[in-house]
Amino acid sequence: MTAPSATARATLAALLLAGPALAGLAGVPLPATSSAWAADPARADSARYVEGMGDVPVMPGLAPAEEAPLVFDKPAGRIAQSVMAGAMDRNAVLSFYNQTMPQLGWSRAPQWAGGSASFLREGEELRLEFVEPARAAAQKAAATVVRFSLIPR
Repeated sequence: MTAPSATARATLAALLLAGPALAGLAGVPLPATSSAWAADPARADSARYVEGMGDVPVMPGLAPAEEAPLVFDKPAGRIAQSVMAGAMDRNAVLSFYNQTMPQLGWSRAPQWAGGSASFLREGEELRLEFVEPARAAAQKAAATVVRFSLIPR
């Protein structure tokens, strides 16, 4: 069995993200993104996927953090890091990605430190690490902060 193409994975990711709207949850409010993201419609539209990581979908309710994503594309493979945050439970985030990522060709790797998740596909590893929000952000609202890291394997 061959892995799905990038186009097929992107299409599947779009369908998965459209699921809440199709289920009648389209009116559920999502957290506001930073003003830089909201001001640029092209960036807001691309926020459906984790920036720099191709077809890794953004879970509904997560939004890009204030810091800019880090992306390196080298002959040895991609290295990308992006931080997303939302007012939701860590277990809900893990559940979403544990269900979604295998449908996009990623296999679940053994759990590693801190209850985070790791997925493998085509010589790459995707890590989801839960980090403590900055004090100022923590005082505004209780948020789950997830660092997405994509590295060659």
